[in-house]
Amino acid sequence: MSNYQGNFNSKIDYVFKVVLIGDSAVGKSQLLARFARDEFNIDSKATIGVEFQTKTVNMDHKTVKAQIWDTAGQERYRAVTSAYYRGSVGAMLVYDISKRQTFDHVAKWLEELRGHADKNIVIMLVGNKSDLATLRAVPTEDAREFAEKESLFFMETSALDCTNVESAFLTVLTEIYRIVSKKSLMANEETESGGSSSLLKGTEIIVPGQEPVSGGRSFNCCTSS
Repeated sequence: MSNYQGNFNSKIDYVFKVVLIGDSAVGKSQLLARFARDEFNIDSKATIGVEFQTKTVNMDHKTVKAQIWDTAGQERYRAVTSAYYRGSVGAMLVYDISKRQTFDHVAKWLEELRGHADKNIVIMLVGNKSDLATLRAVPTEDAREFAEKESLFFMETSALDCTNVESAFLTVLTEIYRIVSKKSLMANEETESGGSSSLLKGTEIIVPGQEPVSGGRSFNCCTSS
């Protein structure tokens, strides 16, 4: 079980990099703002390049820092792909329930993700903008069937009214923590029994050179023409 406890003064035990992917204007940045800062900006502009925010949570008395990355969904920003996915242990694959095309593109995004990220990455399919129920173009069952077929977690959210936003992120982080804790436990058992392992208790999952200084940072690697 995990719960948000604000900023911790204690040592950070783990840093988990989670990426947000999906078409432009599906609400990726709004989901991030809602989770990291509990904010929603109705006049939010499209993300240019890449940015990330962090949030610290407590899991089984361990301090976990979630480092969540957001990028533009337009094809012209594909140059950031390799660096964007590198080191990620979780992903939120987002579509807009009121725009069928954004769901139709999910398979393409998933293929790209699996082509660049670790094979054990934890993936959540997110149907955002559930507040637009009267404009729904993607039946919940369609998305659920796709998620089951591809072995993804699935949840519908609304950054506008907060529905399931924290639950979606914490589900991903909790599953990552479960996997990492299991690996750490196995490594400890190997070490204690005389075996050797490079993954020891307390190992931090940190993307080199990407640890944030002030909890939020942006990289405007691209500009619109």
